[in-house]
Amino acid sequence: MEKFQLELHPEKTRLIESGRHAAKNRKRAGLGKPETFDFLGFTHICGKTKKGRFMVLRQTIRKRMRAKLQEVKIGLWRRMHDPVPEVGKCLKSVVGGHLRYFGVPGNRHALAHFRYTVSNLWHCALCRRSQHGHVKWERMKRLIRSWFPPACICLSLAPSARHHLRQEQDVGNPPV
Repeated sequence: MEKFQLELHPEKTRLIESGRHAAKNRKRAGLGKPETFDFLGFTHICGKTKKGRFMVLRQTIRKRMRAKLQEVKIGLWRRMHDPVPEVGKCLKSVVGGHLRYFGVPGNRHALAHFRYTVSNLWHCALCRRSQHGHVKWERMKRLIRSWFPPACICLSLAPSARHHLRQEQDVGNPPV
């Protein structure tokens, strides 16, 4: 790093215990749960699979999600009187991009929350378009189904990680 005149920021750099034995080691030392860290929009957490094996869980940073939802809300108020298909197309790209980036194993709840909240924000914006207007949820559900992609896991583990997990599981089925 010195070659490129780079140095680590002391407040942003730390060593944390991680891995499949971190929870046991910290509990034995009386330190509580393993520490988490934020990186590239995710909070990384030492967790376990349904079968009890170690897994690094990646969940959307709450602060980032709140900021993005606030940005969507402001954008919807600005586009309140635009045609529904135009707003739907814009929201489709926002929701789709969010789902593709944050669609990792263990983050399904945050994806569903983001999609649901954007749907509610759009519903509120459509209801405020006129003094007498109210968009019924049956119509709103059709709009959501036609414009928003489903909240699903888009990114699975890297091929090397899948291979390693298959060997550990003694079963030929890759994790979902």
